Amino acid sequence: MPIDFPNSPTNGDLYSAGGKNWQYNGSAWVLLGVSTTVAPADDSVTTAKIASGAVTAVKLAATAAIQPTIVDAKGDLIVGTANDTVARQAVGANGTVLMADSAQTNGVAWSEQSLGYRNVVINGAMRVHQRGTSKTAISTSIAIHTADRFNSFNDQLGIWTQTVENDAPTGSGFRKSAKWLCTTADASPAAGDRLIYFQDFEGQNLQQFLKGTASAKQFTLSFWVKSTTTGTYICELYDNDNIRSVSASYSIVAANTWEKKTITFPADTTGAFDNDNLNSFSLIWWLGAGTTFTSGTLATTWGSLVNANRAVGQTNLAAATNNYWQITGVQFEAGSVATPFEFEDYSTTLAKCQRYYQRLENTGGNTLYGESGWAVSTTRTFIAVKGVVSFRANPSVSESGLSVYDTATRDVTSIQFYAGDTTFSVITLDMINEAGSAANTLRTLSFLTNARIELSAEL
Repeated sequence: MPIDFPNSPTNGDLYSAGGKNWQYNGSAWVLLGVSTTVAPADDSVTTAKIASGAVTAVKLAATAAIQPTIVDAKGDLIVGTANDTVARQAVGANGTVLMADSAQTNGVAWSEQSLGYRNVVINGAMRVHQRGTSKTAISTSIAIHTADRFNSFNDQLGIWTQTVENDAPTGSGFRKSAKWLCTTADASPAAGDRLIYFQDFEGQNLQQFLKGTASAKQFTLSFWVKSTTTGTYICELYDNDNIRSVSASYSIVAANTWEKKTITFPADTTGAFDNDNLNSFSLIWWLGAGTTFTSGTLATTWGSLVNANRAVGQTNLAAATNNYWQITGVQFEAGSVATPFEFEDYSTTLAKCQRYYQRLENTGGNTLYGESGWAVSTTRTFIAVKGVVSFRANPSVSESGLSVYDTATRDVTSIQFYAGDTTFSVITLDMINEAGSAANTLRTLSFLTNARIELSAEL
């Protein structure tokens, strides 16, 4: 029977009749889902409905519709690649997930990346800060000052205060950020001056990047940043195992405004990361640099380290007092896609940080007593302590205000690592203390108010 199509249709309009679906392609109604030519029934199209001559059997051919032949295998998808344009997206391998990827022709790509443990950065939300939330007068030093796992190297480029702030992008889910504030400027850096903020990584935690193989993956970094000082800034990846590097620039566009940045670095088929617990890699943010690091051409492809090519174009954050730079929400993952930040519970992040640094401290008002050990002499004591989690390696040890107790409290004057087990979870401390009772007796760790032991296995 004749089909009573709507009058004056527009391109893309849909119409259903008799259990079939039709779509108007701008000049004719096309039956969807069939591969045969459909000719208009007698009297089904009139000049009252569509302009005379606008509809022909050729124009109504089903070739104007999406053809089943575009699909080659079970699981294939049809995706839009542009306005009014579609293409086949071949089915992915078992276990892969489909992710948006604007770099791909089809706008999507299958990913082997696990939905969990994507982010190899530890403490990217700046929530853990065992050493404290503020450090002033940072001049020439290499140290972790506030947020755990984020190291810094100021090589004579101004003087700084570093803090952990209760400030983050609105609606992002983050609550804290790390901040660098310039307190003494250096508007004309010497050639070798630099200020960098970075995190080091164990090689065994980077194997998913497949670096040094034919299947090497790209490196994608995402983070939020805010600064007084607009301009060009540099991020660098440094392969410590093979002495190779690559850099990329990003721009801070608006002053004092949180901006999200995403950088995808190329894959590197040369030089695999060692599969061990040593320092294989550094993720670096440059905040200022002299000509030693800026006089060449920015190294945007992987290659042997050339200092002059590391930070070309870098803005000098130290140019004026009260300049600042803040960062949070750091994620670093394998592949070309920046996935949403991988939030985790606080205890998980803390335990990851404690693999590298643990601080045993009495912040209360009463004396606390810890493990007991053996007095090998009147002035020397061995005491074994167990870490909260296993350390990365045998830690270095320092103390402040520590004492031991036998028949009285004896101040500890020096402390060092003596021995550890193969899992790096139990270590023996070797302490020199004020003269106590006779040797071959028990002594107990004593923590007066604010006394502490610091155990560091940082890379």
